[in-house]
Amino acid sequence: MIEVEHLSKSYGPHLAVSDLSFRVSQGEIVGFLGPNGAGKSTTLRILAGFLGATSGRVRVAGYDLAEEPMRARASLGYMPETSPLYPEMRVSEYLAFRAELKLVPRRARREAVARALSDARIEDVASVMIGHLSKGYRQRVGLADALVGDPPLLILDEPTAGLDPNQIREVRALVRRLGRDRTVLLSTHILSEVEATCTRALVIARGRLVAEGSIDEIRAMRRSSGVRVAVRGAADAALALARGAAQVRAAEAEAAGDVTRLKVEFDAGADVGEATERLVRALVGGGLGVREIVPHTPSLEQVFSELTGTGGGDEEQGAGGGEPAAPAPEGEPPARAARKQGSAGRRGAARERR
Repeated sequence: MIEVEHLSKSYGPHLAVSDLSFRVSQGEIVGFLGPNGAGKSTTLRILAGFLGATSGRVRVAGYDLAEEPMRARASLGYMPETSPLYPEMRVSEYLAFRAELKLVPRRARREAVARALSDARIEDVASVMIGHLSKGYRQRVGLADALVGDPPLLILDEPTAGLDPNQIREVRALVRRLGRDRTVLLSTHILSEVEATCTRALVIARGRLVAEGSIDEIRAMRRSSGVRVAVRGAADAALALARGAAQVRAAEAEAAGDVTRLKVEFDAGADVGEATERLVRALVGGGLGVREIVPHTPSLEQVFSELTGTGGGDEEQGAGGGEPAAPAPEGEPPARAARKQGSAGRRGAARERR
């Protein structure tokens, strides 16, 4: 559904995306991970056709984005981090307006709006003014906008940003449900969101792809350097014995009744098997009974931190005009704003063809 080859984007001297290549296959829910400023939003705006690339090639649903932009954009629904909604319009009116902008045939618009309302689970607020909705419902309206026209591909940029925990769970469940019959590319820096929603992940840092694969494959990029041990005995004694064992770099203990659970990290470069044997001998030799030993599996957060380091540059620098479908200025009718956006889009497409 998405093929990206050697994509780069510069804002003057600032390189926001650098030689980025990846694929997203049909039916996948793929997490697009990276720290703030890594280039996630810039990449998604390019994929959605709202921002031109400096170099590289993008194909969406088999269509080259530069050569067939209208067909490519008709195959996807894009939800930016901040959905550009019109607060003075009712939800159903806004979606009908967006269906018109997306060139949904007149005879099919009513059904397209009804389907989007149903898929986003916002039928109960269809007649409510957008300005009266909560943050969670506004996010759902933005998602319904992306769903208008029933595109086979969804590109979602931080869909749970600013939501409370209950709203986040609702949006996650909604994304999983939508992913049953659509391809979804989900940008976020919330790792638990990827673990709960996605089957595969792409990780970028400083505009470059640094890892890709299933969640388990990405976790496996950081080898286990320790073990978790359950012993029968006092926590203080277990901790002292563990810290005194050869090649143990750090140890923590947590008591649970007469059982102590140890989290042990070995020295860098240590053979985990040999270090574990020495640890067990030290514990047993100290009179403690070892009940369980399991490898310490690194969390996705630990792997993410190692892969991405300390963030990247400010990807939004010089990105003025990159946001799609900005709300109309105060007092300007949506139709006039739509005409302006349409003209700008046509001029941009003409420049890309040239």
